[in-house]
Amino acid sequence: MAKGLTAAELRVEDQDVLVQKLKEAKEELFNLRFQSATGQLESHGRLRAVRREIARIYTVMRERELGIVTVEKEPSDG
Repeated sequence: MAKGLTAAELRVEDQDVLVQKLKEAKEELFNLRFQSATGQLESHGRLRAVRREIARIYTVMRERELGIVTVEKEPSDG
């Protein structure tokens, strides 16, 4: 999963891409929690970062659902 996803980057993505990124982030969070429980986790800061990425994705999805922010299509030149 890409590190440092911003809300602006997520807002231009399609819904399917957001769902895929959410799935990947949840899998990564599961693996990090498992490593933490077994004492193998090296980067505790990554746990926090992944939780924030998940929250950011959920926020963008909810904004779309409420109609606060719409998907911006790139203008076609031609």
